[in-house]
Amino acid sequence: MSNATPPGWYPDTAAPGHERWWDGAAWTAHTRPYAAAPQPYVPAQPASPAGPGRGSGGGSGRIVAMVVAGAVVVGAAVTGAVLLGRDDAGTPPVARPSSTPPADTATHDGPGDSPSPDAPADTGDPAVLVDQLNGITLPIPDGWEKPESALDEVLTMRTARSYSCPGSSGDFCYHGTVTTRTPNAGDTAEKLARDDIADAADAAYQENAVGTRVHGGITSHKQLAAASVSVAGRTGYEVRWKVVTRKGPGGYVQSLVFPSSVGSESLVVVRYAFDAGPDGPPLSLMDTLTKGIRPIGDSATNGGVGSSVAP
Repeated sequence: MSNATPPGWYPDTAAPGHERWWDGAAWTAHTRPYAAAPQPYVPAQPASPAGPGRGSGGGSGRIVAMVVAGAVVVGAAVTGAVLLGRDDAGTPPVARPSSTPPADTATHDGPGDSPSPDAPADTGDPAVLVDQLNGITLPIPDGWEKPESALDEVLTMRTARSYSCPGSSGDFCYHGTVTTRTPNAGDTAEKLARDDIADAADAAYQENAVGTRVHGGITSHKQLAAASVSVAGRTGYEVRWKVVTRKGPGGYVQSLVFPSSVGSESLVVVRYAFDAGPDGPPLSLMDTLTKGIRPIGDSATNGGVGSSVAP
């Protein structure tokens, strides 16, 4: 498998007329129909007065030549896209497709400005967190922020104030974090939520991305909830734990899984991690944020959604 192949949309030989998202290491469940080939742009030609040796047909001839040349370029690009594909063994494609991948205006830029499956796609609105790949938005509570980068390269929002992690020198922790990610598994929402909650707890309170036990590790946990839930008009499932750590106040973690609003509607995982101490966000904020998840383009996501979400 070639590491040189960047993430992007590529022709799906298993579904003619569709493209599938390659995340740089494996094929995901995201698919979409081929985008229409762009039409070549032909700039307007200024009118030229006729005179000796300068007929009015000269400008038209240049326009025709430019249109023909543009059509040849587009035809070559489409032909190249048709010849590309994937085999059943999951072999990555050898070249970029002609269609344009989802726009990415955040920090995780890649070749051709195409995002990885977990890369942020930021609209610039400080009150909204946008997951472009999964087609959803989340309101950002007052006192929270969108970090410029994350070690595990997932879409993240967190409390703006940090503190020194208990049990670790030189590391910083946050009283609340929420991340979105695209799983590779094709399980049901319930099974995936039940399987993911332990990983969510470990990532928040067992050890950080570089293996440091920032809270001294988890000593025990208690399940507080496991139930179906409606998310953006779709049926999902959530599992919530309270964890006790060797150092610090411990916290609450939740794995929320539901179908995305784009492509083949593959599952999306939203992880919550709130400190249990007096400085942690109220537990009810998890439910408020879940209710605030919307499909991209929903009128409720336009303009200051998060301004009314207070911790």
